[in-house]
Amino acid sequence: MTDAENTRHTEKMRKIKAARDKMMESKTEEKGLIIVNTGTGKGKSSAGFGMIMRCIAHEMPCAVVQFIKGNWMTGDREFLEKNYADECKFVVSGEGFTWETQDRERDVKAAQAGWEQAKALIRDESIQYVLLDEINIALRNDYLDIDEVVEFLQSEKPFMTHVCLTGRNAKPELIEAADLVTDMTLVKHPFRDGVKAQKGIEF
Repeated sequence: MTDAENTRHTEKMRKIKAARDKMMESKTEEKGLIIVNTGTGKGKSSAGFGMIMRCIAHEMPCAVVQFIKGNWMTGDREFLEKNYADECKFVVSGEGFTWETQDRERDVKAAQAGWEQAKALIRDESIQYVLLDEINIALRNDYLDIDEVVEFLQSEKPFMTHVCLTGRNAKPELIEAADLVTDMTLVKHPFRDGVKAQKGIEF
């Protein structure tokens, strides 16, 4: 890089920093966020669990309520239950993927039981982050009432509590109510080429 190029780069970065510093001056509010991770791409639960790791590092008590996945022992669950049971409460409410149980009544009861536990955890102001893993599937299948879930999050969630809801096909009402929404887009997936779910990557 020539001296002239280096000078131009330095000036460009100085202007970017000045603009960013000015923008950041106006960002002073703090609040607990309603976060939605949805879309057809991989990584919705993974991102939610990544925030669990951050919360533990910041000594922020947290909790997980896992809908749908049921008795499927994921790496996330095993890691947290073995190493951070005091820092992160873990509730499993589902009995397995809906195509496995093939029993709508049982799935509805499991989802509703999970939602009751989720509400108790969210109301507990000592818990600062609650991950509702795969709740969007329960909502999509109408195992839970979307209006009730949205109303609860808007009216009963403590002001500084973060709640993350994951799963495909998040309902429009939830997206509208959320503060932060990420739609993960599928570009390629090895499952389409006959590769089964890989340990450490998918679960």
